[in-house]
Amino acid sequence: MGNGRLTICQISDIHCGNARFIPELLDRTLIEINRANPRVVVVSGDLTDAGYREEFELAAEYIDRLECENVMVIPGNHDARNVGYIHFERLFGERQSVIDLDDVILAGVDSSEPDLNDGQVGREHYGFIEESFSDARDKLKIFVVHHHLISLPGTGRERNIIFDAGDVLERLIQAGVDLVLSGHKHVPYSWRLENMLIVNAGTASTLRLRGDTRPCYNVIEVEDGRVQVFRKYPFKQRELAVRFDRNTQEYSRYEERIDAEVTGHPQQ
Repeated sequence: MGNGRLTICQISDIHCGNARFIPELLDRTLIEINRANPRVVVVSGDLTDAGYREEFELAAEYIDRLECENVMVIPGNHDARNVGYIHFERLFGERQSVIDLDDVILAGVDSSEPDLNDGQVGREHYGFIEESFSDARDKLKIFVVHHHLISLPGTGRERNIIFDAGDVLERLIQAGVDLVLSGHKHVPYSWRLENMLIVNAGTASTLRLRGDTRPCYNVIEVEDGRVQVFRKYPFKQRELAVRFDRNTQEYSRYEERIDAEVTGHPQQ
């Protein structure tokens, strides 16, 4: 890892065009992200509600407001509806991509299937994953996918895990991936699997919420091998959700604090 703090922001499931989309929330989220001046911004799918052209164009207008030079955008299952992947490719480019910087490498793939909520990465992408991380050396290795690889609590009947999750997880662990970023269920949560941290994002800009969850996005800060994931609520403060040390493998979760009132910016 290079010297200094690496900041990555992850937003997900913005659902432009949905009846419960709240423009003010996304406006504020973009303002906060630009103020944070992250090295990378990840938009992990479900940009739209039904994959229509006007929904994609609205999403593109919002994403174009990000001032970050390194923005990774991948599609979600809602974006694959109504042949929406055509609009995605026109506005955002390839549905799989790599961002390779001095101290971090991110590889993102499309796990969506046309007109289905279910997802899979697919064998055709396994080589891409392995190649993307093959020369990463000591860089922070991040894999980005829309659908979640492990079931999440508080999501009711679980049906939408990636079909080939086991094969994908095996390849990610073999590649030494440090962090997986996903979305889909609108439930922010994290798991640790062996030495890999799996972080799910909530919805940043809609009221399509489960239980007592609130609109939020993730801020990941990395310094001297320590990875901290903060849950940021638009217009409000942030809370530390999980901390992980790449060097010692020490891992601490702070999920019990998430239901409490936000108390302020953690001291660092």
